[in-house]
Amino acid sequence: MPKYKGIIFDLDGTLMNTIEDIGDSVNEVLQAFNLSSYSYEEYKKKVGGGFRKLILNSFPEDTNENTIDRALEMLYQIYAEKYLNKTRPYDGIKDLLDILSKNDIKLGVNSNKKDEYTKNIINKFFNDIPFVKICGEREGIQNKPDPTAALEIAKSMNLKVEEIIFIGDSKTDISTAKNAQMDSIGVLWGFRGREELVKAHAKYIVSNWEEILDIVG
Repeated sequence: MPKYKGIIFDLDGTLMNTIEDIGDSVNEVLQAFNLSSYSYEEYKKKVGGGFRKLILNSFPEDTNENTIDRALEMLYQIYAEKYLNKTRPYDGIKDLLDILSKNDIKLGVNSNKKDEYTKNIINKFFNDIPFVKICGEREGIQNKPDPTAALEIAKSMNLKVEEIIFIGDSKTDISTAKNAQMDSIGVLWGFRGREELVKAHAKYIVSNWEEILDIVG
């Protein structure tokens, strides 16, 4: 019997390398407001909390709320055109998902990316993987690290929280797992790094996808 019967994945920095499309989109917004752009490496530290937080992290601290709202609206419009340009799964992810699904491990996705984009990315790259439930950012549902969406996925899987492990690349993901009373795996190929995952108390930290198979059992 596998140790875990279900897995919930973060999207950005875990299943998918999305940083270039995100960075290109925010930089276009910043240029429209005559502000300096950032590198992809810098954006790795800014993403993870949803688009409003990304705009707040990218604009000067004293920016007024009206400007933030306008910039956010512009970001949604620009990203809608760009978000499938350079975004690709990390190496080995498709193999990992194939093996897990063939072993009857139930799979879900919990992202702070807009629900529509999250579902479209999954459908484009993993349309043959039977995800039980895919949750992105939705009206009326708190973003991660709030556990609401993770618990919703657990309910759809018809599994207890202790039968599920949450996999992500950031403190936000590890905190989500903790708040949902799930075990967690931090991945090192994403946007953050070992130090953040250690400080967040990830139960496991992995540097390649094969290690996930060993943990799941």
